Amino acid sequence: MSDPAVTTEPPEIPDKLYFRIGEVAALLAVEPYVLRYWETEFPSLAPKKSGTGHRLYRRKDVELLLKIKHLLYDKRYTIEGARQSLQNDSRSKPRVEQKQTELFAPDPLAGIRTELTSILEILK
Repeated sequence: MSDPAVTTEPPEIPDKLYFRIGEVAALLAVEPYVLRYWETEFPSLAPKKSGTGHRLYRRKDVELLLKIKHLLYDKRYTIEGARQSLQNDSRSKPRVEQKQTELFAPDPLAGIRTELTSILEILK
């Protein structure tokens, strides 16, 4: 018999702006208290709260929860190990995005740098 908590492929996330904790819990096949506990352990996970205090998860929160569940349940990481893995992923991601931005958008200061360098050469 297989463990129902261990899944092989991630579930399809519905196309919605916000999800309530019950919907996310059903989607991930975990209890709502598990999601509340993960909120305390993973600082990057911070769902908005409605005026009545209900947790409202965005799509990026649900995707992060799927990663957390994969690390904890499938890869058998500890909470600390999963936290470090997510931190390493987030540290490496902006560098890639920055490099892509540099490839597609010209540096607005490039012309100024070139001009200042030529002035510096004249002054030497």
